[in-house]
Parts: sequence; structure tokens; C-alpha cells
Amino acid sequence: MATSSDGRASPKPSTTTSEQLQILRARGLVINDEATAIRVLEHHNYYRLSVYRLPFTLPGDADQFLPGTTFEQIWGLYQFDQTLRALVWSGCERVEISLRARWAYEVAHGLGPVAYTRPTYAQNVSRHNESLKRLRDELQRSSEEFVKHHTVTLGQEWPPSWVVAEVATFGTISMLVKNIRDPVVRQRIATSYHLDERVVGSVMHHLSVVRNFAAHHSRLWNRIFVNPPRLPRTPRALSLSTAPEFPRNIYNTLVLLAHLIQCVQPGDPWPRAVRDHLHTLDPALLPRLGAPGDWSTRPIWAAL
Repeated sequence: MATSSDGRASPKPSTTTSEQLQILRARGLVINDEATAIRVLEHHNYYRLSVYRLPFTLPGDADQFLPGTTFEQIWGLYQFDQTLRALVWSGCERVEISLRARWAYEVAHGLGPVAYTRPTYAQNVSRHNESLKRLRDELQRSSEEFVKHHTVTLGQEWPPSWVVAEVATFGTISMLVKNIRDPVVRQRIATSYHLDERVVGSVMHHLSVVRNFAAHHSRLWNRIFVNPPRLPRTPRALSLSTAPEFPRNIYNTLVLLAHLIQCVQPGDPWPRAVRDHLHTLDPALLPRLGAPGDWSTRPIWAAL
């Protein structure tokens, strides 16, 4: 590795797309359509695309491809992940809107329209203060007329929960749900999704993190999440995977989203679209999503 005069590693020299193809060929990749490959590299970044090569490289040597591996296989996996991100984004949108509504309603009726501002609202006051700080920032950034009506015209420091719910981010709402002190209110929200109140906050916060990955075009298909959601007591009933080798992968996230969407909008085509999309992936790669071998026969998918 080259070093600079101050002893720090020097950056690698930049390469043209043609040079990048030469590197890939030298590592054993078959490139059948050079024009398409160059266009892909020009618009999707060699460095971004390179992470999708890993399932097709030799064990212990990420710079040498398995014999016969084609550029089309890597590009196909990239496109699979691209569509998966779009599906996750749209699924999280459905759940986020629902959670906003359920939080606003149950807090207003169970605790009071602005009870979310009080320390007695929270299990953890420090986290609650952080949530309120984020919420204040979100209200101040909002250009919505209904927010100005409450904060400026009516002079309310904190609007009622049903107003706040329309400007708060998924992450903020999920943390407000997770931090509700009153288990009765938490359970009323959780019951909407046929979940236990000790699970719903964790699941929703996880989905807000996954949504952010999708929104920022980050790899999802084989991502290992640092903080996976707390699973329901009967995970098998929801078709979740409890295999110890797959505790943090995207498969369980997809199952939870499918379950939640069926609660929010029964008959919504989203779960079927996900199932059909998973069927387009090489079966040999499905374990990298955390999918169990019998995933497609499990109730949540087989019933579609």
C-alpha cells in the first residue's frame, strides 16, 4: 500500500470504466455485453456495485470470481435489491401512516391531547426529552399551514397529538410509542396489529431504521441489522425465522411488514408482490436473506 509523506495511506488512483472492466476480467468475471457493463458502471459506481460481487467470489478470496460468473449475475442481484428497497419503502409507508394515526388517537383519548409532552408520559425521561427535541425541530421545519395555525394563530407551544402525528418522522413516532409508560395505552396500539405491547415499539423502531436504509439507497438484501426487532412470543405463527444463523437478516423484517400490512389494509397486494419478488432470486442466495428453506410454504406466504 502506498503511503504519503506524513505516513498515512494514499488513496488508490482513479480508474476509467474501461479499466474497471479490465480489472473485473482479470479477476475471472465473464463480460458478455461490454457496452451494457460500461453504462452500468457509469451510472451506478464501480464501488457501489462491487459489494454485490461477494456471493460470486471464491471462499477466502473476494477478488477472484467463481468460474463462469457473469457480469449479468452481479447486475441482476443489484436490480433485485433495487426492487426490494422500493417494496420495503412502500410497505413502511403504509405502516408509518397507520402508526401515526393509532398513536395520536390512543394518546389523545387515553392520556390527553398534549400528554406526550409531560415527563409522566415516559418510561425513560432522558429518551423522552430527546424525542421532544426532535419533535420540536420537526414542527419548526414544517411549512404546513395546519401547523402554523396551531403554533402561530392559536399560540400553542405544542399542538395536540393528531396534529403532531402528521409532521413527526417515523423514527420519532416509533420512539414515542416505545416509551409510553402506560401499558394499557401501549397495548391498545399493539392490539391494532395483533401484537403484544412489549413487542410493538421495538418492531416499529426497527422498521423506521430499515425505511431509512431504503430511503438512502443502501443495500438491504443480505444486510445484517445491528438491532433486530424483538420477536413475538409465537414467531412460527407469523412465519418468522428463529434459526440462530439468521437472527438479524431482512427476511423477518419482510414477514413483519407483511403481517402489519394485512392488519392495516387486508387484501393489499404488497405481501404477494414481496413473495413473487423473492421467487425471482436464485434459491442458493435465499439463505443470505435469512429465509428458512420452507419459507414459501409458511402460512403468511402460502395463503396469498
